Amino acid sequence: MRWGCRLPRASWASGLGRGPRLPDERAPFLAYWSWPLKGECSLGPCRAVIRHHGNAADNASPPGSHGLLFRGIAATEAIKRHRQNLAEWFIRLPREERQFGPTFALDTVHVDPVIRESTPDELLRPSAELALEPRLPQPGPAPLALSQLFGPDACGRPVQTVVLYGTVGTGKSTLVRKMVLDWCHGQLPVFELLIPFSCEDLSSLGPTPASLWQLVVQRYTPLKEVLPLMDAAGPRLLFVLHGLERLNLDFRLSGTGLCSDPQAPQASAAIIVNLLRKYMLPKASILVTTRPSAIGCIPSKYVGRYGEICGFSDTNLQKLYFQLRLNQPDCGHAAGDAGEAATQAQRENLVQMLSRNLEGHHQISAACFLPSYCWLVCATLHFLHGPTPAGQTLTSIYTSFLRLNFSGETLDSTGSSKVSLMAYAARTLGKLAHKGVTSRKTSFSEEDVRGCLEAGIQTEEEVQLLQVFRRDALRFFLAPSVEPGRPDTFVFTVPSMQEYLAALYIVLGLHKTTLQRVGKDVAELVGRVGEDVSVVLGIVAKLLPLRALPLLFNLLKVVPRVFGRTVGKSREAVAQAMVLEMFREEDYNNDDVLDQMGASILGMEGPRRHPDEPSDNEVFELFPMFMGGLLSAHNRAVLAQLGCPIKNLDVLENAQAIKKKLGTQGRQALPPSELLDYLFFHYEFQNQRFSAEVLRSLRQLNLSGVRMTPLKCNVVAAVLGSGRHALDDVNLASCQLDPAGLRTLQPVLLRARKLGLQLNSLGPEACRDLRDLLLHDQCQISTLRLSNNPLTATGVALLAEGLVGNTSLTHLSLLHTGLGDEGLELLAAQLSHNKQLQELNVAYNGAGDKAALALANAAKEHPSLELLHLYFNELSSEGRQVLRDLGGTAGRGARVVASVTEGTAVSKYWSVILGDVQRNLNSWDRARVRRHLELLLLDLEDSQGATLNPWRKAQMLRVEGEVKALLEQLGSPGD
Repeated sequence: MRWGCRLPRASWASGLGRGPRLPDERAPFLAYWSWPLKGECSLGPCRAVIRHHGNAADNASPPGSHGLLFRGIAATEAIKRHRQNLAEWFIRLPREERQFGPTFALDTVHVDPVIRESTPDELLRPSAELALEPRLPQPGPAPLALSQLFGPDACGRPVQTVVLYGTVGTGKSTLVRKMVLDWCHGQLPVFELLIPFSCEDLSSLGPTPASLWQLVVQRYTPLKEVLPLMDAAGPRLLFVLHGLERLNLDFRLSGTGLCSDPQAPQASAAIIVNLLRKYMLPKASILVTTRPSAIGCIPSKYVGRYGEICGFSDTNLQKLYFQLRLNQPDCGHAAGDAGEAATQAQRENLVQMLSRNLEGHHQISAACFLPSYCWLVCATLHFLHGPTPAGQTLTSIYTSFLRLNFSGETLDSTGSSKVSLMAYAARTLGKLAHKGVTSRKTSFSEEDVRGCLEAGIQTEEEVQLLQVFRRDALRFFLAPSVEPGRPDTFVFTVPSMQEYLAALYIVLGLHKTTLQRVGKDVAELVGRVGEDVSVVLGIVAKLLPLRALPLLFNLLKVVPRVFGRTVGKSREAVAQAMVLEMFREEDYNNDDVLDQMGASILGMEGPRRHPDEPSDNEVFELFPMFMGGLLSAHNRAVLAQLGCPIKNLDVLENAQAIKKKLGTQGRQALPPSELLDYLFFHYEFQNQRFSAEVLRSLRQLNLSGVRMTPLKCNVVAAVLGSGRHALDDVNLASCQLDPAGLRTLQPVLLRARKLGLQLNSLGPEACRDLRDLLLHDQCQISTLRLSNNPLTATGVALLAEGLVGNTSLTHLSLLHTGLGDEGLELLAAQLSHNKQLQELNVAYNGAGDKAALALANAAKEHPSLELLHLYFNELSSEGRQVLRDLGGTAGRGARVVASVTEGTAVSKYWSVILGDVQRNLNSWDRARVRRHLELLLLDLEDSQGATLNPWRKAQMLRVEGEVKALLEQLGSPGD
């Protein structure tokens, strides 16, 4: 998941489409219109629009404002209702967009991509083969603003037909959607009437004859009142034809006759041809959007201007897009709330980190030339750092991203093949991605790419489909590498997309060995002829006593079974490869996969890898996650819409093979980051029954040192929260947990017997959640470690309430939690109400003699308490002596540990005391620790002088040496 570094100002190689055009497609959702709502809805007051145009051209409206044509009351009312219906229809956002907050709407925030004017000669020249030479910037006119599309051309002639084109993912649909909404809100006054048509909708009509007026009225009923006035509207009437590649247009007179009557019934394709010929409604304005492969279907003499949607060629446009997307208020926070202020600060920090990474011109800048990938970056960051909707996974984000860009898209819409564009990409580029994963590489030569694209091509139709794919979609997936150490190579536009496509290639069953391909053909052949042969052999066997015939008959039945077993072995091999990728020991020192994704997008702090260093150790930890995620029911349903169905039987067999391999590999002890990755795999799989069976043997949950973000807490709770078996030890030390994380993890914490929450900066507010945890009737916690958290006396007061009602806790560590005198006195007052506590550690809490002695006396009276730690508190020499004497007295009550000595002997807990110091040497106040260690030396000297026993003296000398070694590690007081 490495983005690379340095982004040259050159564009794409000519083979990736038709030249290194600046990538395009902005927000990726595709608007396919049919019939808008007939009901009326008030548009309300004109809303404030934040809009930035991605070019330096003048943004003023084009000239030509004339008097209103539709002046009558009926016509005015019809136009008003038409605007309302269009706005209601086009303002609707898919579910994936609503995750950015309740205030996000396309008609309020928008960044226009760069639109570069093209010439017919440039468009229609033959496309070059795959090449890597960067195209140098070409001099030409300034980029076009939307308001300039219908302005006069270079010769001063009026422009009535504009064709906007761009590859998949360049934002054609979003641009049109925004243009329609602008007109609905009165921001395109040059057009008095706008009529959008989806060419996908028109193509569904087939050869059924209908007039232009019928097409208009069927889709926009209010316009029935103004049909007679449209002939005189001239250029103030705008037709928007979106997705022209969906229609099979024939501009030959022998194929489509001339017709100027908008009331004459004819095929929808014929109507569009005559509109574009300017033979029907010759003065009307027409805006066409299409993919590059379909530009040639319109003769250039009928087009006044060509415009290529070039995406965000400037990082400033990318930054503005991210600011508008990521600064949307999150759901669930009230205005002015403290949580909202913290979330806003976090969002601003994300935007700043992302901006710095973009300024470094890494591979992410090249990817964000495509606005659709800007959407993917925002969606991923929102998933990692924002409130996660229930059931949303990383795989579902990528699958939805592809659905928003490729849903309903076919390679040749007008042909008979109807090949799904996404299925074609999975078969060709999925093979390339899988080869990269298996060979541990992320960059590919031109020969690698061409070999995967051209493999198996035998017919002219297949060659044509490949050409269409190259022009329309290849740049969406591949980009020239900008890393200094990888010249003349291609990489996937987003590194994680390589792992997604590789996983998709596997789960679709496209990866087959030679034995499988040959075996399948042989098995099918035998299966087809087997029944006929069996019937003939059965008749012959009855007539002739040939004993070999039944044997031959049985052999025919065995062949399909043998092939089935071969396929089963292949699934086991796939599962084995996935599990081995998940548990690679080389990756054990890496961050968890979620932190890797965040660092890939936001940039790495600190020194980067040297450009000359070989990159043979590529990490593909997302590959098994995506494999599991693609097998989930939700993702399979979305993939079916993309023309990539996954059979239920294949899912079942793959899941069984994966379960078998995980059952053996998953029992090994894993480092914390790898354990989180393992849990994240189960989260992506979204199958609780599968996870419960596989994780039944998990008894130790060690996530110490893993930064537990809200997403990671959700992952752990979703995977382990529904289990029933107890967890022997849950270690969440140094995880940056907060109270919200504790609440999320409560179902898991309730099943823990030992719970470690050290070094998490948990304050008094977290003690409220800890109290509720201890008071829960299903709590099984026997050991609770809360050391090195600023609980203070306020927090321990809440914690004491939990101790009173809890019946499972036996060991509690409050080492270095800032309790002070007040905290120890609160514990002394409440300790008698608890009946099962066996060990209490309140060392290093700044308590004085009075509070420490009060707690020690309460501990002596406690029925079950056996050990009380009071060392490293602010005790006087007299207080330490009293506590040492109290701890050394035999009889009923707890043993009090206040120093490394007890009377004239070494305490048997001296190693515990020094061990606490050793573990926390880097986090505790060094001057304060030095003072306490020097007091321990004084205690040792006093004890040595009070005894004549040589054995005890030898023990004290040994402990004295250990204390002095710790003092040496601390250094001199001035260091």
